[in-house]
Amino acid sequence: MKIIETTDISKRYIMGSEVIEALKSVTISVNKGEYVAFMGPSGSGKSTLMNIIGCLDTPTAGRYVLNNKDVSDMTESELAEIRNKEIGFVFQTFNLLPRMSSLENVALPLIYSGLNKADRTEKAQLALKNVGLDNRGSHKPNELSGGQRQRVAVARALVNDPSILLADEPTGNLDSKTSYEIMDLFDQLHSKGNTIVMVTHEEDIAQYAHRIIRLRDGLVESDVVNPNPTKVSEMVHRS
Repeated sequence: MKIIETTDISKRYIMGSEVIEALKSVTISVNKGEYVAFMGPSGSGKSTLMNIIGCLDTPTAGRYVLNNKDVSDMTESELAEIRNKEIGFVFQTFNLLPRMSSLENVALPLIYSGLNKADRTEKAQLALKNVGLDNRGSHKPNELSGGQRQRVAVARALVNDPSILLADEPTGNLDSKTSYEIMDLFDQLHSKGNTIVMVTHEEDIAQYAHRIIRLRDGLVESDVVNPNPTKVSEMVHRS
């Protein structure tokens, strides 16, 4: 079953008198349960593609169907609703609210879902447990390590049971050891059936994914299945 399907999407930005073609007729599809990395140098279009797939932006031309819904021409409020229901975001900078506890940060997306506080708390606690942080619910972000903060961000991304986990440079602010731990967590989440789309410019991080789509100059340069995805145990052994 296809979760993501783009057909000839392009994105054009007008910068003064200059027209920038960030994406040029990109057609890709991602099936439910896949683990895909978007790779490419700065300016390749991977971030623009991620923003469109994450419903943070809309294409200038072309069609985007997310989980059987055509989102190409949706209004801002419709896109916001789709984002909250269908997509869990994990960012390089964690984006946690500093005055809130881990549990409160994780429960945030549920406020818009109409659940009462007791049910929100229960779901948030389960999400923290699923990333190995059920004993850190009362801690604020500044009381956690970088890796723990990213785990809280992953728990928040998953708390709504989204169709896709969308991770933008998820290890960009982490040291090597902590990066391996986060990639191990992604591996576990994928093995449980989660669909993961990760954006990275780091070759070694992309190698954890089971399929790698490379972009260059706004076009898909290659789209290949990764025959031997990296396992964290191998990396730890190698280091």
